[in-house]
Amino acid sequence: MARVLIAEDEPAVREFLVRALAQAGHAPVAVADGQMAIERLERDRFDLLVTDIVMPHVDGVQLALKAGRDWPGMPVLLMTAHPREHQRAAGLEALVDRVILKPFALDAFVAAVEDALARRLRRG
Repeated sequence: MARVLIAEDEPAVREFLVRALAQAGHAPVAVADGQMAIERLERDRFDLLVTDIVMPHVDGVQLALKAGRDWPGMPVLLMTAHPREHQRAAGLEALVDRVILKPFALDAFVAAVEDALARRLRRG
């Protein structure tokens, strides 16, 4: 079981992701924006960060940069429905395990999470 922090500003998507990860045996915690994610990361330990790119306050790219600096080794998955935003993640390959394009199937999302967690274990 992995502790997964989800930063997603759309409530329906956030709940969808929480249910999917809980059903897969993980312990998801969800927040509504990047600033709330930073606050949770400062208080608790997580095995993985899943974040939308487009969010209020602190966006997913800014959050990924901070996570890479302050919590190195924690895998990060970015999500976006905007192809232009996908380009903003270019150059972040050292920090971001994968960019997932919305809409996505639940099984593909869970597989991406499992893959990122497995790579983390292999890296040590």
